[in-house]
Amino acid sequence: MEICSVGGYNEVGKNMTAIKFNSDAVILDMGFFLPSLIDFEESGGDRSNMSKEGLINLGAIPNDSVIRSWKDKVRAIGLGHCHLDHIGAVPYLANDYNCPVYGAPYTMDVLGSMLRDDKLKLRNDIKIANPNSIHKINGNLKIEMINITHSTLQTCMMAVHTKQGTVLYANDFKFDNHPVVGRKPNYKRLKELGNENIIALVVDSIYAGLDRKTPSEKVAREMLKDVLLGTGNENNAIFVTTFASHLARIKSIIDFGEKLGRRIVLLGRSMKKYVNAAQNSNLISFSDRAEIYGYKRQAKRKLKEIEKNRKDYLVVCTGGQGEPGAILTSIADNSLPFKFMPEDHVIFSNKVIPTEINKENRDALEASLKNKRVRLFKDIHVSGHCGREDLRDLIKITKPQHIIPAHGEVRMTSALKDLALHMGFDTNKVHVMKDGLKIKI
Repeated sequence: MEICSVGGYNEVGKNMTAIKFNSDAVILDMGFFLPSLIDFEESGGDRSNMSKEGLINLGAIPNDSVIRSWKDKVRAIGLGHCHLDHIGAVPYLANDYNCPVYGAPYTMDVLGSMLRDDKLKLRNDIKIANPNSIHKINGNLKIEMINITHSTLQTCMMAVHTKQGTVLYANDFKFDNHPVVGRKPNYKRLKELGNENIIALVVDSIYAGLDRKTPSEKVAREMLKDVLLGTGNENNAIFVTTFASHLARIKSIIDFGEKLGRRIVLLGRSMKKYVNAAQNSNLISFSDRAEIYGYKRQAKRKLKEIEKNRKDYLVVCTGGQGEPGAILTSIADNSLPFKFMPEDHVIFSNKVIPTEINKENRDALEASLKNKRVRLFKDIHVSGHCGREDLRDLIKITKPQHIIPAHGEVRMTSALKDLALHMGFDTNKVHVMKDGLKIKI
């Protein structure tokens, strides 16, 4: 068995792992490295004019030339969930492989929306793989989708079953026993696999160095409740920003906005894309509870109306990273027609993804909002990623022979190696990789 760390082993994002068993191979995830794209687009670049090679040179998508010799052996591409750092590179890479793409209904709906928006096409067959389903690829391979919790819907760990044993791919996850939307983790199946033969565990390392169990989404819901229902806001505008794909968080915001007697408005292109995809998959229904506007011209008209009746609305919008062109950023820099008044409420129900460009953008946004004398409520959020104690539990449950820390900078993957060694693993059973390396097991 060979495992290739194509991308996501030097950085947070750009996830792509390939696994080869004899003459068969599978690829798991094909993601963007978003900071490279943001830098490129902020400097005036246009992604629609970029080739696969251009995006690789930019560092925005994985360099799959490292598995060129495996190209004719790839039998399937599996996608664990809908975040762009896991599926964003599919339109640029998947066409080079003559195989189907497997993913949950919501993941595939988001991918389809992305293809339509960017006017791109896939030649691969699309295979819908529901959470907790098993799919036979050929006589030697099966892919199993195992329901897990994260900060978006229908996230799955992927188990690749071979005659030699199983590789469990666990990017990204948390153990949330009180999810606001969706099912609890499938502990039963993970325990069953742990009693079988997991050869290798490829696993999220982002917070492997933090001594914690990641709190449930229920905690974030209570934080939102405290701010929205426990703070005087009767005559003020209320704007909440969060990750557009975080449907459970958006549900909580809508719930509490309704308790305030406010009309709910969702603004932003990505907000509309993720909500529509979830509604198409019958996972949520927000259209009967909120107005949803994706295009700037629609947002512009609606914001003029909201400004005249600011105490009657609650706005959920994009811009939590301070991204140029997002709704909240555009309001703050006066390119959208809404003027914040002193004491208006702006709630950041997300964290800043820790890259320099994001920190700079968010600092600039906060400075602009403070100049307008609004009230800021920051870090009303819990993570979707496992902490060190979640990782310890996963390793104890699944009992892998080998551990391959993934999805992180080397300091993160090294922290997971440190945990595994503390748990009694031999150093030659824990493999800290870098992008483009291969290991034989």
